[in-house]
Amino acid sequence: MPIRSKRRVWPLALLTLLLLVAGTLVVGLWLAIERAPRVDAPRTAVSLDDVARARDLLRQNDPRRALPGIMRAVVLSQRDLELLLQQVGQRLGGAAQTARGRVRLQPGLAVVEASLPLAAWPGGLWLNLRAVLRETDGLPTVQALRIGRLPLPGWLAQAALPRLLETLNLRTQGELAQKMVSRVGFRAQTLVLAYAWPDNAEQVLTASLLTPDIQTRLRRHAEHLANQLQPQAGRPVPRQGLPVTPLLASMFQLAARHSPDAATAALENRAALVALAFLASGQRLQPWLGTPTTPVARPRGRPTDLLLQGRPDFPQHLLISAALAAEGGGPLADAIGLYKEVADARHGSGFSFRDIAADRAGTRLGLRARHDPLGFQARMAQGLTEADLLPDVGDLPEFMSADEFQRRFGGVGAPAYQAMLRDIETRLDRLPLLAPVR
Repeated sequence: MPIRSKRRVWPLALLTLLLLVAGTLVVGLWLAIERAPRVDAPRTAVSLDDVARARDLLRQNDPRRALPGIMRAVVLSQRDLELLLQQVGQRLGGAAQTARGRVRLQPGLAVVEASLPLAAWPGGLWLNLRAVLRETDGLPTVQALRIGRLPLPGWLAQAALPRLLETLNLRTQGELAQKMVSRVGFRAQTLVLAYAWPDNAEQVLTASLLTPDIQTRLRRHAEHLANQLQPQAGRPVPRQGLPVTPLLASMFQLAARHSPDAATAALENRAALVALAFLASGQRLQPWLGTPTTPVARPRGRPTDLLLQGRPDFPQHLLISAALAAEGGGPLADAIGLYKEVADARHGSGFSFRDIAADRAGTRLGLRARHDPLGFQARMAQGLTEADLLPDVGDLPEFMSADEFQRRFGGVGAPAYQAMLRDIETRLDRLPLLAPVR
């Protein structure tokens, strides 16, 4: 063939190849996206039993109480795994927050399905995923993967897993799981996971959960908070406690100084709320911050109570719920708060609708810190009154034993109980800072 002819053919061949690639991508996209979710079950609410089971699992597998290198086993149900998927979605944010997940376990196999809404596409389109995991002598492998109507080979999914973990910022956790977990077994409706804690379990776990960047933010806020609580000339720390509102303003002024954009502001807001939640609950943040060159300063003298409406328990409820919600767990924060009240009714100070109101206020606060980070910072940094954070709840019943709570309100979920919750939500709706996030 003459050289001139070859020169004419080469651009034509390249154009043909590009058209084939583009056509393949278009067909693949058309097959992957569907008009309806394949997981039609709605997201399930976190129940009191779920919170109790999670608490028991954490206690049974606490690395501080385990000998390193000793093989342990944990059994998880389909319900446990579906709730775990749900919480991961909440943590990731975006469309993942409203994703639906389903897990089906049978001997030797696990089928994991998820449906994610695609908000950017008109017409309510969905991305449906279905993965079949096969049990091996070690970690499971992907036997089959389907995205919408597009089947993909398992080896491709296996090869893409490290990249997926990197994209989701879960690479460190994935590497830790590979080191700790020796085998995953699938049984009828249960998963059995065999693992062993490493020698430095607490440090390794902390490093996997809190990246150096997160630790730096937490350390900065904890140090600032400790400095605010130090007695100074002309400003002694009151023995009866400190109002929480001035501390909130100071903390979010600091957060605003380190927030050049909305994404950074959301991280700063979470760090500030976590530091405040640790202080309100009387727990030390230092053990979660690795091994620094200089420890976080601690306020001198007796621990300082934070006060809201003159009570130290309200800041505890509000700030812990806010921190949980800011981390992506609004429903989880509500469930944990309710669980504590039911436990108090049975064995503690009694069920309190006032505490429930503080929990719900904290959840709304944390969700606003997450979804409107810059606006939230600006409002908090201006300064607050107590009435901005929590409405008057002095007329709500509290200190009820389990029997009294059952007699007066019929238990959790009963009509009288739901009426009290609606009253609380109505009161919270009146506060601009706590208005529902749209």
